[in-house]
Amino acid sequence: MYKKLFNNTGKLTKFILKRERIYILVWIVLLTILTLAVAVTFADMYSDYEALQGMHAAFDNPALIAMVGPYFGEAYTFGVMFSQNMLLFTAIGAGVMSIFLVIRNTRKDEDYGRTEVIRSLPVGRLSNLLATINVVVIINVLLTLITGFGLFALGINEMPLCASLIYGASLGIIGIFFGAVAALFSQASATSRGAMGYSFMFLGVLYLVRAAGDVGENILAYISPLGLVLRAAPFAYNNLWPLLVIAGLSVVGTLIAFYFNSIRDLGAGLTAAKPGRREASVFLQSPFGLAMRLLKGTLIGWGLTIFILGASYGSIFGDIETLLDDNEMMQQMFLGEATIEELRMSVGLEEQFLTTIVSMFIIMLTVPILIILLKIYSEEKKGRLENIYAKKVSRSKMLKSYLLIALGSSIDFVLLFTFGLWLAAFAVMAEPLSLVTVLLSGLLYLPAVWFMIGLTLFLIGVAPKLIKLVWAYLGASLFIVYLGGALQLPEWLASLTPFGHISQYPVESVAVLPLVILTLAAIGMCVIGFSAYNKRDIA
Repeated sequence: MYKKLFNNTGKLTKFILKRERIYILVWIVLLTILTLAVAVTFADMYSDYEALQGMHAAFDNPALIAMVGPYFGEAYTFGVMFSQNMLLFTAIGAGVMSIFLVIRNTRKDEDYGRTEVIRSLPVGRLSNLLATINVVVIINVLLTLITGFGLFALGINEMPLCASLIYGASLGIIGIFFGAVAALFSQASATSRGAMGYSFMFLGVLYLVRAAGDVGENILAYISPLGLVLRAAPFAYNNLWPLLVIAGLSVVGTLIAFYFNSIRDLGAGLTAAKPGRREASVFLQSPFGLAMRLLKGTLIGWGLTIFILGASYGSIFGDIETLLDDNEMMQQMFLGEATIEELRMSVGLEEQFLTTIVSMFIIMLTVPILIILLKIYSEEKKGRLENIYAKKVSRSKMLKSYLLIALGSSIDFVLLFTFGLWLAAFAVMAEPLSLVTVLLSGLLYLPAVWFMIGLTLFLIGVAPKLIKLVWAYLGASLFIVYLGGALQLPEWLASLTPFGHISQYPVESVAVLPLVILTLAAIGMCVIGFSAYNKRDIA
């Protein structure tokens, strides 16, 4: 009986590996390159005792401990410093990778009807879920080995093989844990969108619980697996017990997911969708109302997250001098070529720090904005737009509805982030920045965001299969803006992204011409996108 439940799991595992080979390769390469590149950069900058102690002083404050976690060990060595700065964020990256992979191959396949086709073959009821879990384990083990041996191969004295493998295992075990979490929510939710939302909400809650536990030095840090993984303390204590605890939780979560998968109906979730009204409201009967209804949860969830994110980074403004003093890498990232003394004499240290924070996070805020616009393409791929276009609804009205929501969200999200940033900074600074200055520093980036919206809409209309290029372009923009100064990348690279043409107010005076050009380019791409969308075949 049990054999029938898992029939042909091996073949399905091979199929998923082949199907997701590009996805797996990209994620592993990105996480590995990020880890090794930062390790090499840190090794160049913090090769002496004084530089390490400067980093120690900068990161030994509550705001940064809440973000990256505390350090472990009797001495603040290079390995300890690297682990404190990188472990949490790379572990979250591994978790995000696993969440997407599991939901794509379980709940999303059910939404598209693919699982039903697979089940019509001699395949066990639980084979697809087990095959997906197998793939998650395989890629996270690969990530563990590549990262661990890669760090050791750098030849850095304070990164021995055992500790490097513990670091890699920390990433792998968190990836497996969040794969189990995604498998669990895939059974609970009736849609892939719901499963994705619950999974990332759970990740966010665990991050906040860990932050509260690390800052307060209490048991909350041990309740969250993200806090537990930090207690592995690679390059300091090299503890295995936190990883074993997380592995045990992963096994329990996976077994529960298997049980729920065995008792629920295909295409349904454990939690039934709430019944709607018998008759739709006038607003819901319009294309704009329908789009707003579909995106309501996304808008609320991202709005709250963005405000909290802004407030979190605003709290750093009270310790800027401590963060940057005697810290070469931080100065290059946030100050560029200027020194702290030069900034104190000119525009101000806080203003320079503000411009870097805003430029970096506006690019990140572009992600949910593009997700909102791409919802129309997602609905098209699922075959739902055919039913709408069969009525007296024009394509232009439907596309315009999603475009208006994306444009409105771009303004709302920037305002939420900058207001949260100002509010927290106002509470911790003796002489806070003005609200108008902070808001304007973010709003100036709107033409660059609109350029990305226009590019996305252009591809939706002209070449929807190339949509992934937008994400690659956005990722490259973030890399150039975020690490350009620290890695001393050529300045001309910034001009290849729309965000590199925006004046860094209040440090620089506002250049109007780039804003006008970016806005006109966005309008032009939108016009072409609308025209092409009205003419092309709907998938």
